[in-house]
Amino acid sequence: MEGLAGWFEEAERLLVATRKLGLDQTMEAAVSATAAALRANRPLLVCGNGGSAADAQHIVGEMVGRFLKERRALRAICLSSNPAVLTAWANDYDYETVFARQVEAYAEVGGVLLGLSTSGNSRNVVLALEAARVRGMITIGLTGEGGGRMAPLCDHLFAVPSRFTPAIQQVHLVLYHYFCAAVEEAVIAG
Repeated sequence: MEGLAGWFEEAERLLVATRKLGLDQTMEAAVSATAAALRANRPLLVCGNGGSAADAQHIVGEMVGRFLKERRALRAICLSSNPAVLTAWANDYDYETVFARQVEAYAEVGGVLLGLSTSGNSRNVVLALEAARVRGMITIGLTGEGGGRMAPLCDHLFAVPSRFTPAIQQVHLVLYHYFCAAVEEAVIAG
């Protein structure tokens, strides 16, 4: 990719390629499951590393605050937002289980875990998904091409057809903005 025009062209190409995957039913099911959990005051737990950690915070900010509509706060927790938990657990044990440990603390049957990893192979996100499944949570994944190790652990998977991290994250933003809007609408309609 050369220059700004190249970045726009790649973003456009990948948005179109992802749209052609026909993710409408997957999104509808993920939104329905999440809205049902939140209406029942079960948690939405969200996790990721690096840029995906920032995306996790963004999603939770939209759920706890508001996205497009005035409504009550929704019970969402970002597992990468508490530096005391992250650093204590990583220092005393390991970083690979830092999200799974928090799933152990916050999970409820019928709640939702949303994991973000552009490779789909982030060990701490994979272990969080495993911990969520054991505890009867619904699992959603946002990944890159193929879904990586996360794919078989996700009830609802959004695997962007690329291995280029910045472009995957751009499409993740579109997907989770829609997710936030649709969940919010469904909770209000509830």
